[in-house]
Amino acid sequence: MAKTNNKVVLSVTNDLYTDPRVDKVCNFLTRNGFDVTLVGRRYKDSEKLAPRAYKMHRMCLLFRKGGLFYAEYNIRLFFYLLFHHFDLFVANDLDTLLPNFLISKLKRKRIVYDSHEYFCGELSIANRPVVWHIWHGIEKFCFPKLKDVITVSQSIVEQYEKEYGVRPHLVRNIPPKATPPVTENRKSLQLPEDKTILILQGNGLIEGRGGVELIETMPLVDQKAMLLVVGAGPVVPKMKQKVQQLQLEERVIFVPRVSPEKLFNYTYLADIGINLDQDVCLNAKFSLPNKIFEYIKAETPLVASNLVERARIIQQYQVGLIVEDAQAEHIAEKINTLVNDKQLYDKMKANCKIAAEELCWENEEKVLEEIYLRERE
Repeated sequence: MAKTNNKVVLSVTNDLYTDPRVDKVCNFLTRNGFDVTLVGRRYKDSEKLAPRAYKMHRMCLLFRKGGLFYAEYNIRLFFYLLFHHFDLFVANDLDTLLPNFLISKLKRKRIVYDSHEYFCGELSIANRPVVWHIWHGIEKFCFPKLKDVITVSQSIVEQYEKEYGVRPHLVRNIPPKATPPVTENRKSLQLPEDKTILILQGNGLIEGRGGVELIETMPLVDQKAMLLVVGAGPVVPKMKQKVQQLQLEERVIFVPRVSPEKLFNYTYLADIGINLDQDVCLNAKFSLPNKIFEYIKAETPLVASNLVERARIIQQYQVGLIVEDAQAEHIAEKINTLVNDKQLYDKMKANCKIAAEELCWENEEKVLEEIYLRERE
């Protein structure tokens, strides 16, 4: 069991408002006797954070994105870690790894690297050679020297082992078994009560996530269905423009990002979850997004693209339909099948409930126990 004076710091580059995976890890560590500090950044428009069981520190930075942001963040994080005492450093993703790695070596402390994606295979990096070489250089410098690495899908585990000879632990990003209270109804959320609601979650709606393609599909989707988009991201303005072009204002509703608790209400009250990430890069191909498991937990059958990790879950538990062809006609066909085939829909909804018993964070925590709580020399 960890000592109560075992101070751990976790670093992320987001504003801490919506990061359920990191929150789950922080709570796990806190329950097991660690003194936890979570470090991130703060935007001018960041929401105020509700009190949590652990400490939080958000840095106000001059830059919001791009190379200058990453340079500023990593320098600020380096000095924050240097001048504060911690016994364990947890770097979340490659964009926080270097300062954590350097300080852990300087102070001869333990480091855990929790990679939430195949970072150098991400679209915005893989297609920019200079940027890719910088991040890959950092990864190549740090990764082979790491003893404790965690990642989120079997495909990424295998890819990292192939590249560096280090086999990460698999801890998927799955919600806890406990269900948030459903305090809303369709009326209180201003949602139509006589429609089949499709929901697209996305705290990072970017190109390659199928958002625009889903809007283009809506004219082919049964008229009794409407689309609810909950989240934010750079592709949202383009999605809204496409809604106007296709005159779909009555069939598509946009809701900005909300707290995880309220998001569950939206997902629970929806009928069909949508995930149409495209095979635009290795990170997308290998990804296993949290929203897949959130749909399952909310007993919301899903329609998802045919990417290896999510297809494996859908096929194993029979909780949705897989889109083998990204053409609008084929996407609409799969959606319409769930909209109109009540027997199939009810079976998949029941399967979601069964799958959620097994697909829960409590089972993933067993791996965290091996990593964080084992006796170390």
